[in-house]
Amino acid sequence: MQQDIRNSTKNYKEENIELSANHMSKFQALLEKELHQKKPKKKPFKWLSIAASVVLLLSLGIKFYPSENIEIPNTETKEISLGSISPEFETIEKYYKNSINLEISQLEMTDENKEILDSYLIKIGELTKEYKSLTLELNKNGVNDATIDALIRNLQLRLQLLKRLKKQLKQLKNLNKTQNETQNI
Repeated sequence: MQQDIRNSTKNYKEENIELSANHMSKFQALLEKELHQKKPKKKPFKWLSIAASVVLLLSLGIKFYPSENIEIPNTETKEISLGSISPEFETIEKYYKNSINLEISQLEMTDENKEILDSYLIKIGELTKEYKSLTLELNKNGVNDATIDALIRNLQLRLQLLKRLKKQLKQLKNLNKTQNETQNI
């Protein structure tokens, strides 16, 4: 066997292999890559962090678990109004209510117009009560066209009454003004 190895080595010719010019830099980069690999750190207390998380979740669950004394809010008590039906009705309701409030705020009460003003305000108060009863009917019977029309007509009527009142007060003021002018002459 020793002879076989000698014979095989006699015919062996060493090949002349030339290395590339950047062989050294490639080798150094590979060496640094292998040597400077970060080894994952072992967490010896990993089970401890898992146990702490479980304890935390259990304690929060016990603290915020609903007890028998908590009342569940009743969602059926939500009151339906004209504005809560749709955005269009909400716009209509806001328009009329804002217009009514504006007209009321512009009224001037004097001794001469007190009676007229009081009678109109009583009618408007009755219409407001009727509006509230229509809203209750809407909640009781559900949404229907007749009730919605009645609510809108109520708002329109209140605004018309206020405009009529404003017109009468203006006429009364002009009448008083002309009477005062004729008396002064």
